[in-house]
Amino acid sequence: MARRNPNGYGCVTKLKGNRSRPWVVKVTIYDHEGNAHQQNVGYAADEASARQMLAAYNNNPWDAKRETITLVEVYNQWKELKLSKMEKGSQRVLRSSFKYCSKYYGVKYRNLKTYQMQDTIDSCGHGYSTQRQIKAMWGHLDRFAFEMDIIDKMYSQLTTTDPITESGRTPFTQEQIDALWKLEAAAPDPWVESVLIYIYTGFRLSEILQLPMERVNFQEWYITAGIKTANGKNRIVPIHDRIKPFITARKNDAYLISLNGKKIYKSQYYAYWGEVMKEIGADGKTPHEARHTFETLLDNANGNRKCIDLLMGHKSQDTGNRVYNHKTIQQLRDTIALLK
Repeated sequence: MARRNPNGYGCVTKLKGNRSRPWVVKVTIYDHEGNAHQQNVGYAADEASARQMLAAYNNNPWDAKRETITLVEVYNQWKELKLSKMEKGSQRVLRSSFKYCSKYYGVKYRNLKTYQMQDTIDSCGHGYSTQRQIKAMWGHLDRFAFEMDIIDKMYSQLTTTDPITESGRTPFTQEQIDALWKLEAAAPDPWVESVLIYIYTGFRLSEILQLPMERVNFQEWYITAGIKTANGKNRIVPIHDRIKPFITARKNDAYLISLNGKKIYKSQYYAYWGEVMKEIGADGKTPHEARHTFETLLDNANGNRKCIDLLMGHKSQDTGNRVYNHKTIQQLRDTIALLK
């Protein structure tokens, strides 16, 4: 009587004809949409060898499938073992990014090269934010495949996104800023709030992501922070009235902008940033353009140049301003208030 294998274990079948290895080993795999498909694991000269192959596969599928496992199979395993443990927002962004790789779903993962990964980035039809998300998704898959001994080299490390030149940076339009406020009013969201905090403080991304709440003065309503340059370090930036509720809500957090109570890294923040930009029709805008917006709006409102330089952490170009012009916190607060 033929032995019946457990459900999901796979099967061994003998092919017709005169073959040197007539026994085929088959298993069931699932695509990214959950549809089942049978796939050959290998061929054997006799039934005993075939059953040993099937047992080895079920003991460690990666060893048996190292040469044949496809992109979508790696993704499904990574989704189950790694993605499922990530924060919900990250899961949504990475799932969305994988859709741009559909033309390579059936390609053996070991055969994927940089130019193919780069193709999914270049042909996505979107700007910097989406491209960065796709690049991050490939990085996750490569690290997982490397960890499972499926690949020996992580080609995703060689992929690039469109560069953002200084001349290409433009401030947010008033319509885009209004759209952010409307989003927040309709359904309060910490990532929408983070963009507004960014626009209304003018900090660099690295500064705002590393900003501990202990640097916020809730009595005088200002933030002491800044890195990178002598003029930028420990500068005082008054908190605009409109973002005070966002700052207050974070009073007990470790950092002004955090993820599950922990420090958030740039690569993680870019994913959330990209989702917000899509919501307001500003896909491709970079975080640095929020800082650019802060300075531009203050300049357009005829803010005092020395105050703007102090808030930005810039060195004044005018010698008189740089050496002799001292500004008080109230003057900085008055300048911040120009952001209507």
